[in-house]
Amino acid sequence: MSRLKKASKLVLIVIAVATLTFFAVRIYDSRQMAPLERWHKHVPVELTVSEMDAGDWAAFLKAEEKIFQTMRAEVTDKLPPEAQTPANRYYEGSVIYPPKFAQDWNRSYVLEPAGKPVGAVVLLHGLTDSPYSLRHIARRYAAAGFVVVAIRLPGHGTVPAGLSDVRWEDWMAATRLAVREAKRLTAPDAPLHLVGFSNGGALSVKYALDAMENPKLAPPDRLILLSPMIGITRFARLTGIAGMPAALPRFAKAAWLSIVPEFNPFKYNSFPVNGGRQSFRLTNVLQEQITAMANKDGLKRMPPILTFQSVLDFTVSTRAVISSLYAHLPENGSELVLFDVNRSVKFGPLLRRTAENALARTMPELPQPYGITIIGNDPAHPGETFAHIIDAGATSPRTVALDINYPPEIFSMSHVSIPFPLDDPLYGLRPDSSREDFGVQLGTMAPRGERGALVVNMDFLSRVASNPFFPFLIERIEAGIRDPKPKAQAGTPGPAKHYGKSQQPDADEVESYLAELTAETQATP
Repeated sequence: MSRLKKASKLVLIVIAVATLTFFAVRIYDSRQMAPLERWHKHVPVELTVSEMDAGDWAAFLKAEEKIFQTMRAEVTDKLPPEAQTPANRYYEGSVIYPPKFAQDWNRSYVLEPAGKPVGAVVLLHGLTDSPYSLRHIARRYAAAGFVVVAIRLPGHGTVPAGLSDVRWEDWMAATRLAVREAKRLTAPDAPLHLVGFSNGGALSVKYALDAMENPKLAPPDRLILLSPMIGITRFARLTGIAGMPAALPRFAKAAWLSIVPEFNPFKYNSFPVNGGRQSFRLTNVLQEQITAMANKDGLKRMPPILTFQSVLDFTVSTRAVISSLYAHLPENGSELVLFDVNRSVKFGPLLRRTAENALARTMPELPQPYGITIIGNDPAHPGETFAHIIDAGATSPRTVALDINYPPEIFSMSHVSIPFPLDDPLYGLRPDSSREDFGVQLGTMAPRGERGALVVNMDFLSRVASNPFFPFLIERIEAGIRDPKPKAQAGTPGPAKHYGKSQQPDADEVESYLAELTAETQATP
């Protein structure tokens, strides 16, 4: 018994030492951060869950207007001289000050078609993001006759401190409100689609599940997910603990994972601990609900899901998209589109083995009840890219050549790049600012120089922010728009067009590509 007591005591001592060490490191790291500015301290007052559930779109916009007015009074109008710089989005004289643009894309908006709406779509942006991120998809839906409702989720589009006092339940209430508005603007039987980016993808799936359990919620007919946050990194599990030192005023910066300049007009750069914590809570609840409902009825009423995901994603778990969502889907016409790494880039030993084998580590065993499309290329033909399409229930692909180049300066897609075309004026690799100019072109930056000289981490500038395969993404979404209320179907539709000259690749090349993939899968633990 004495040995057991000694062992228990030793365990408690180890835990105590580890905990104290963790807090000491957190406190030290936080004290090395930049000082907190007004936009890190002013917390906007958002509508509560009950207010959003009981309110309508007009009430939400009224409250949103008040939030922006208060933000101007408490942040912009009170900036100290040292914060009045061209690179500060909260400085009225800055070229990136959002209210000076023709449209402030931080705010909620509705797009209505020229004629009678044929359906409705609700757009849900990602964490730290704003309604700007899905505007290209919004315009395609509006052009096709859909009403578009793009809501600014609580805590977003204003100041980073907005995420320090928000809960995932607030985001869900905003999602329900946006759907109610979308249904109000269309006929009762009109199709309803949900498009979710990152954290918005988790909200889209959660709403679809809730609608299956609650007949008062309008069920969606299609889900389109872009880099969906079905699972996130293990560090998020510690975010609640990581912020605990902030309970003491002296260590207030411990409530933040990063404090950096705000030079992006439509996305936060600084990130509070609570933002990560709420995303983890949301994904945890979501995964439990998926499993419980799958065990109950196999998600038989789940609408078709079309997901676009990079095999390399530093923000969310690509594997969780498959294991925690797609593994539970029935054969209902769902499809998973994976963007492979650029295999024509000559990085040699600089590319990690885990990155090179990312596709092999991601691919599930075949056959599956959903379609899988792999967008990639072959080192032997660097100028060509292919869509390898594996239909639901199939074990071998049919392949279509795409007349889309994988830019040689990009070695992979990223989490943030999926919803933006190369000509996006803010994030595009080849921005078109002839119609819109947001004062900065973040997607073109490829800085070279000595380390430590910039005010932000190089990750902010080197991470690819636009998608060369955006035309393929839009075509696949438009295929769903043409079939807005689908019935369960086997197989996966292929590209409707080939983007110029296109031909079937040589069968031996396809066989070689797949054999290599299979070998990697077997060799990768």
